[in-house]
Amino acid sequence: MSHEFTTLAASSMDTATAYRLLCGIVVPRPIAWITSVSEAGIVNAAPFSSYNYVAHSPPMLAVNIGSRGGALKDTARNIEKGREFVVNVATVGNMETMHKTSAEFAPDVSEAEALGIELLPSHQVKPPRIAMSPVQMECKLSQVVRLGRLNTLYIGEVVAFHLSSEVYDGRHVDSVKMQPVARLGGPYYAALGEIFLRPVLQTPPTEK
Repeated sequence: MSHEFTTLAASSMDTATAYRLLCGIVVPRPIAWITSVSEAGIVNAAPFSSYNYVAHSPPMLAVNIGSRGGALKDTARNIEKGREFVVNVATVGNMETMHKTSAEFAPDVSEAEALGIELLPSHQVKPPRIAMSPVQMECKLSQVVRLGRLNTLYIGEVVAFHLSSEVYDGRHVDSVKMQPVARLGGPYYAALGEIFLRPVLQTPPTEK
């Protein structure tokens, strides 16, 4: 590999440049297709790729949502008000519909209704689940962490997992059968691609 690098100082970088660099570098990123409910009862569905799991005892997920024009996005506002949300897994099979929900819909318009997305009732939270997703995780808000000037990290505790029999055998989730899609930089998505097998070198976490 060449030792020639372009060095950019973050302190003199504008927001758009930093965003473009991070989205191109931190890849692939899993996608949280989040459903939430407004105070008026409108179901919002939107994808976010600054997302991951952050704890397993109890299971917790975190999603970073940036503000737009100085205001919270619909999903962020709904999470802060209702303190509940559902993370639905985005897959190759539902990618086109998921992508359409990334468009800017008015706050009083439900993406699910506008796009004809079938919803299922949740068991422990108010926001519904997306039927076409093979895995849905009901979450209750645990922490809100403000980051920098534009971003907020929402940490939710998973209170219920819903796992399709097509991808879950009673013990393991088959990632290949699930066919998750990931976000790359710019307008690009990616599927799993080549998979590499290596022996597990650490003991899985357990309670003492």
